[in-house]
Amino acid sequence: MTAAPIGEGRVTLAAFAGLVAGGGPVRLSPAARERMSAALAIVEARAAGPDPVYGMNTGLGAKLAERIPAEDIPAFQRRFVLGRAVAAGAPLPEATGRAVAIARLVSAANGPAALSPPMADHLCALLEAGLSPVVPEFGSIGAADLTQLAVWALGVLGEGEVWRAGEILPAARAFAEAGLAAPQLGPRDGLALASHAGLSVALAADALGRARTALDAAKAALLLSYAGHDANRAILAPEVNARRPAPGQAEAAAWLSERLAGTAHAPRRIQEALSFRQAAPVTGAAEDALARAVAVWEDEATGTPDSPVVLSDGAMASTPNFHAPALALALEGVALAMSMAGQGAVQRMQRMMSPALSGLPRDLSPEGGAAAGMVPLQKTAAALLAEIRRHAQPAILDPAPVSEGVEDMACLTPLAARKLCDQMRAFRLLAGAEALVAAQAIDLRGGGLGAPVARLHAALRDRIPPLGADRPLGPDIETAARTLDAAAGEI
Repeated sequence: MTAAPIGEGRVTLAAFAGLVAGGGPVRLSPAARERMSAALAIVEARAAGPDPVYGMNTGLGAKLAERIPAEDIPAFQRRFVLGRAVAAGAPLPEATGRAVAIARLVSAANGPAALSPPMADHLCALLEAGLSPVVPEFGSIGAADLTQLAVWALGVLGEGEVWRAGEILPAARAFAEAGLAAPQLGPRDGLALASHAGLSVALAADALGRARTALDAAKAALLLSYAGHDANRAILAPEVNARRPAPGQAEAAAWLSERLAGTAHAPRRIQEALSFRQAAPVTGAAEDALARAVAVWEDEATGTPDSPVVLSDGAMASTPNFHAPALALALEGVALAMSMAGQGAVQRMQRMMSPALSGLPRDLSPEGGAAAGMVPLQKTAAALLAEIRRHAQPAILDPAPVSEGVEDMACLTPLAARKLCDQMRAFRLLAGAEALVAAQAIDLRGGGLGAPVARLHAALRDRIPPLGADRPLGPDIETAARTLDAAAGEI
C-alpha cells in the first residue's frame, strides 16, 4: 500500500512509524510543494534585501552581529553545515537517519521552514534509493539538534556517510551508484537541513513506539499474574474505580476484569498486596502518560521547529520553536510511569512465590525440598528494576550554557528519548520474567482459564516448558519477552 503524501494534515505517530519502517517511496503533496515554493520566494527576496534576517544574512549565536553579503549566502549555508558537524560517537541505527529525513519533510511541508523544493525532492530520492545519512551518537543538547543534524546534513549533501542495507559507506560513492546528485543549496537550505528538531522527533518516535509495545507486554504479564495468584478481583469493580476518576484507572480496571472473565476464581483473602490492589491506578497512569506524550509528539512533528520562519504576512521572524521542552518532559513522564509499573511487577513475582500468600508451593517449585525453583529470578528482576529506575532519573536538568552564554538554556530532548529507549530494553525483559513466573503459577494452581488468559498461557507454553527440576531460566526470560511482544496486542 502506498503511503499518503506528506503535507496533508496532522501526522500521527503510527503513520510516521509506518513511513520509517516502510523503506519505500516518500512523496510530498502538491499543496505542500506550493507552500514551500511560496515561502522560498519570500526567503530569496529577504535574503537579498537590506534588513537583517537571522541565519541567512547574519551570523548565528554569538556572531549575530556579523552581516553576510547577498552573494555569499549560498557559500555561507554550506559553511554553516560544515562548521557545525562536530557530533561524535558511534553511529545511531540506520533507521534513525531515515526517520530524521521524514521528520524534516513533515515539518517543512508546512512551508514556513523554507526548505527549497529541490532539496525536499532530493530527500525523497535518498529515501527511495534506500540511503540513510549517518547520525553520530552524541552532540545535541536539544537546541535544534544542531551538531548531530549537521553531520546528517553532510550525508544528505553527498559529503559525509550514509547507511545502505546495513552498511556504512561514503555518501559520494553511494550517490554515484544510485545516480543521485545533491542540488545547489537554496538561501536557507543549510539552516533547514541542520537547524531543527528532527532528531528529537525521530528518537522520540522510536522511544514511544517501544514504550507502547512494552506497556502492552506489561499488561499481558499483569493479566497472567492476576490469574496465577488468583488475586481478589473485587478491587476491579467499576463502581470502586469510578469513585476517584484518576486518569486511566477505570479503563485499566475494566480491561483486566473483562479479560479475567471465565478464569476460575476462589479468592483467599479480602485484600491483596498493593502490587495487585494498585495495578489499575498504576497501569492507568502509565497509559495516560504515554497518551499525553504521543499527543505532544504529534504537535512537535507537525509543527515548524525552525528559526527564522516565514510568517503569513510575508515577514520573517525568529522563533523559540527549535527547543522541545514539552516533549522532553513528556518523555521523562513516561519513564517515571514505567518505573512505577516495573516496581509492581517485581513485587507480584515475589508474592506468587510465597506459599503464605499464594497457596502454591514455595518458590513455585513442584519438587520442593532443596530445589531453587524460581526464587533466583527475584535477583534478575531486582537488577532489571534497578536498571529501569536508573533510566527514570531525569536527564533534562542543568545543561551547560554554550555559545558565550547566548544559548544558556536547553532541554536535552534527544537524551530523554534515548534514555527511554534504553529503559525499555530492561522493561520488556522484566515483563517477560513476570509472565514466566505467572505461567508457572497458573500451571500449579490449575483450574479453568478464560479465552484471553488461555491464549497468552498457551503462547508461552508453546515455547517454554513448565519448570520441573531446576534448570537455567535466563534464556526463558528473553523467550517470554519475545512471546509477549507478539501476543500482547492480540488480547
